[in-house]
Amino acid sequence: MKVLVLGGDGYLGWPTALHFSARGHEVAIFDNLCKRQLEARVGVQPLFPVQLLQQRVKTWVALTRLDIPLFVGDLLNHRAVYHVMESFVPDAIVHYAEQPSAPYSMRGRDEAVFTQHNNVVGTLNLLFAMKRFAPAAHLVKLGTMGEYGTPNIDIEEGFIEIAHKGRSDVLPFPKLPGSFYHLSKVHDSHNIMFSCRVWGLRATDLNQGVVYGIDTDETRRDPRLVTSFHYDELFGTVLNRFCVQAVVGLPLTVYGEGGQTRGFLNLVDTLQCVELSVLNPAAAGEFRVFNQFTETFSVLDLATKVQTAAAAIGLGNVGIQHVKNPRIEAERHYYNPAHTKLAALGLKPHLLSEVLIDDVLRRVKDAKQDILLDTIQPRTPWRRE
Repeated sequence: MKVLVLGGDGYLGWPTALHFSARGHEVAIFDNLCKRQLEARVGVQPLFPVQLLQQRVKTWVALTRLDIPLFVGDLLNHRAVYHVMESFVPDAIVHYAEQPSAPYSMRGRDEAVFTQHNNVVGTLNLLFAMKRFAPAAHLVKLGTMGEYGTPNIDIEEGFIEIAHKGRSDVLPFPKLPGSFYHLSKVHDSHNIMFSCRVWGLRATDLNQGVVYGIDTDETRRDPRLVTSFHYDELFGTVLNRFCVQAVVGLPLTVYGEGGQTRGFLNLVDTLQCVELSVLNPAAAGEFRVFNQFTETFSVLDLATKVQTAAAAIGLGNVGIQHVKNPRIEAERHYYNPAHTKLAALGLKPHLLSEVLIDDVLRRVKDAKQDILLDTIQPRTPWRRE
């Protein structure tokens, strides 16, 4: 198949491109390199050195003789999107090309407007480009479980049957997004669903949980192929942050009570889920939603797991510190989301274990000298006092 990866320079996009390339698909990357600019602007960087995208592609080609054409351009430039779609004509489009951080979107007006404009308008340009040049292509779009929030009912996969005043219908599951970033994902979902309904496009919305992990089969082939590993308060995920804090001897900072419960999955399972979605495409006019995670944990659960794993490899007695929660969110809540559709397609999950946490801790320990300590603590409040 011809697979176009949007945002192929990112934490998920880069290993996704390599994964499909290694399996014999014709892969191209489209990226505006914006994430690197955002990192420079706020003074953060991945823990492990990440080569320029052009150099990473050259490394992959040298190792495998498998070419990955690279288009440097912006989804906000509709002519650039039209050019890529017309010249490559993909069978599948994997869309990661968005500002990915909830805390970044809450820093202020400029960041909130940038996040929504970048994410929503970019996706709209993509939908119009698909309609014009690749109407049969299958869009696999990265959404987030954060679109749902934490309602006091079971969370279904995208849709829910409603009975009301003697009548019933199947409608989109209600959304309670927790940041301007999550709101942008909700807007995307509505625009994509509308485009499928009125233009006959086909799309799968992957409402993904929090991803952890460093390596995939492809990135392990050479250190120059490593994907980005963030641990800072803006772009880092909670497990990454805890592992870095454990290595440098800081207490694991749990926001509030720590009962916030979310879905999680291994990086290698993200690739597996995307591949299953691409190989089993939606029908013309169909908008599917898959809840993409393998396990649920509370923040305090994760802190305890990291604390135990750190002690097992000799990092000493790592403490846990409850700090004031910078976010506006329930710290104790009901959480029971469905996640059956990817399992039905054949997903075989790699569950979180002390073994995997040990591996992350050891990798972080090897790069301990490069950790930027002043980027870890939360400094972006949802509500300004």
